[in-house]
Amino acid sequence: MHRAALRESELRAELSPYWRVSVVDVTGSTQTDLAESVNSNSANDGEVLIANYQSAGRGRLDREFIAPPSSALLFSMYKKVQRPRAEWNFLALLAALSIAEALTSIDSNQAIKVKWPNDILLNEKKIAGLLSQATDDGVIIGVGLNVSMQEDELPVQTATSLLLEGCREVDRNEIAKKILQVFEKHFSLWENQGSAPFISAYEKICSSLHEKIQIILPDGESITAEATAISPLGELVLSDGTLINSADILHLR
Repeated sequence: MHRAALRESELRAELSPYWRVSVVDVTGSTQTDLAESVNSNSANDGEVLIANYQSAGRGRLDREFIAPPSSALLFSMYKKVQRPRAEWNFLALLAALSIAEALTSIDSNQAIKVKWPNDILLNEKKIAGLLSQATDDGVIIGVGLNVSMQEDELPVQTATSLLLEGCREVDRNEIAKKILQVFEKHFSLWENQGSAPFISAYEKICSSLHEKIQIILPDGESITAEATAISPLGELVLSDGTLINSADILHLR
C-alpha cells in the first residue's frame, strides 16, 4: 500500500519538456548510469533516471546507500550549467534546499532541516542524502530519499523515513514531481542571478549554523568550531572567518 509503482508515463507527461524522465526497475547506480550516458554524449540536458532498486547505490564520500525495493525515491538528474565553474558547488546546496521546500510544501507539519552541505533531516534524523558530481558541461545530482522504510529497514539508527515520521504523502511519483518542479524553478533563477537569492533561505533551515560542530576535513584533521553563515559559493563560514568547502560535519550536543 505504501510502495506504489513508479509511473513513468505520468512523470514524463507532467514534467516534460524541461525534464526527460526514465524509470528502471533495478540498476547498480542511477548516478553511474547517468554519468556513463553523459560521458558518451547520449544524455540530454534535463535527463532524469529513477530506479526502484539500486544494488550499488552510493552517497557522499563514497558511502554505500542501499534501500529495499520501492522503499526509497532514488534518482539522478543531469543539468548543463552556464554559470562559471567556480560557482557549481552551490548546486548541491540548492538541491538540498529544493528537496526541503518540496517536502514542506507536501506536508507543512514536517520540521525539515539541512545538515551542511546537503543531508536532509527530519526531526533531527537523516531522511535523504545527495551526491553531486561535475561533468565537462554541467552537473549530475543523485538523490536518495527514504520514503516508506520500516524501522528494521533503516541503514542506521540516526536515519528515518517519511512513513515513520507520519508524512501524509508517501507516493514516490508525487514526491518526485514536486522535487523536480521546485528544483527547476530554483535552478533557472540560479542560472540568472547566482546564489544570492537562496543563501538566506538555506541558512534558515541549516542546522549546522550557530551550534558547536566537529569538522572532519578530507585529510582526516578534525576541528571543533562554530559556523555562522554560508558563503556565496556554498562554503561553511566559521566564526573566525575560515571557509570550509569540503568536510564531514558532526553536530555536537
